[in-house]
Amino acid sequence: MPEYQYFSHKSCECFPCHEGADPEDFNCLFCYCPLYVLGTECGGAFTILPDGTKDCSGCLYPHRRENYGAICARFGEICGRMQ
Repeated sequence: MPEYQYFSHKSCECFPCHEGADPEDFNCLFCYCPLYVLGTECGGAFTILPDGTKDCSGCLYPHRRENYGAICARFGEICGRMQ
C-alpha cells in the first residue's frame, strides 16, 4: 500500500477518536469522512439520533486502511451531492 493511503496521527489529542478503535491500525487520513455528505447512502455504520442528527461515532469505515480505494472510488458521487 502506498504511503499516501495511510496516515496515523498518534500525537493528536483526540487519537483515536472512535471508541473501540485499534490505535495500531487507525487511519486518520479521512479525519472528516468524505462520505458523510452521502447521508444514509454512505455505507458506514451510523445511527440517527432522536433529533434526526446522523451519528457516526460508532463507524470505523473511513479509518480502516483497506477502505481507501473504495472511498476514493466514490468521489464523483460525493462531488455530485455537493453541487
